[in-house]
Amino acid sequence: MAENNWGRWGDEDERGALNLLTPDVVRDASASITTGKVYPLGIPIQSQGVPIMDYRGTPMRLTLQNASDEGIYEAYGCHAGTGAHEDVLVFASHTTSHMDALCHVYGQDQHYNGFSKEAMKTHTGASRLGIEKVGAIAGRAVLLDMVAHMGADNWLEAGTPIGGADMAACAEAQGTPVRAGDIVLIRTGYLDMWWSIEADPSAEQPFAQPGINNDGAEWLMANDVVAVGSDNAAIEVIPFDENDFLTVHKILLVGAGIYMLEFLNFSQMAADGCHEGFMTVSPLNVTGATGSPINPVVIG
Repeated sequence: MAENNWGRWGDEDERGALNLLTPDVVRDASASITTGKVYPLGIPIQSQGVPIMDYRGTPMRLTLQNASDEGIYEAYGCHAGTGAHEDVLVFASHTTSHMDALCHVYGQDQHYNGFSKEAMKTHTGASRLGIEKVGAIAGRAVLLDMVAHMGADNWLEAGTPIGGADMAACAEAQGTPVRAGDIVLIRTGYLDMWWSIEADPSAEQPFAQPGINNDGAEWLMANDVVAVGSDNAAIEVIPFDENDFLTVHKILLVGAGIYMLEFLNFSQMAADGCHEGFMTVSPLNVTGATGSPINPVVIG
């Protein structure tokens, strides 16, 4: 890849753009809190009523034990009327609101920083760039409300590309400049559109989605952002820019080491006109995983 962050933080680096989140950057990001209102951005993990890709399977919550298992704790001195409920959760690592690890996508047989696609194994998972390398993210978030900026009613038309100039103009109009170390959130309205169509049993969800194109991804890389999140399935516009499958993923994950957060719900932030805040993201600490469900939070 011609322009990337490979080697920028050392040949063995597995954290990518997270290296930009120094303690000073995180401390300064707290100044973006103005109202103190908390916005959870995650959508539910459930079997129906949320966008789920067929090949990832239906998320399942199974009961491990409940009141029907009365008496199983007697050996521990359990009193009558006391018990516990527990679940087993079964779902793909990229279910509903989730975060991509840097090992999620490869291009030219290589992941970020030149690590081979062979670093991912069927049984042991990723020996390089797994989601456990993230730890936790905290920093300044900027919501670019492209729906409002581009004059749409509730959502952008399916297949609408969003380029760097579009995002730069939106940031300027909102008075929320994008800075190095930021988390950029891009509202396309796709989730609102999805839920509107889902309410009509006779309607079909379109394959096409609004999202950023290659130019938009390159703009984000040039601005040294840490992560980018959107309310659509893949951050990027579908059909894919230049008819290149996951082309934006290759620019961001593979080239820049910028993390991607998908299927986030910005409806409340947009309704409140909140375009800036302090954001935290914590993936599940699963060794070797290619991604993880998340419930990101922005404090406006």
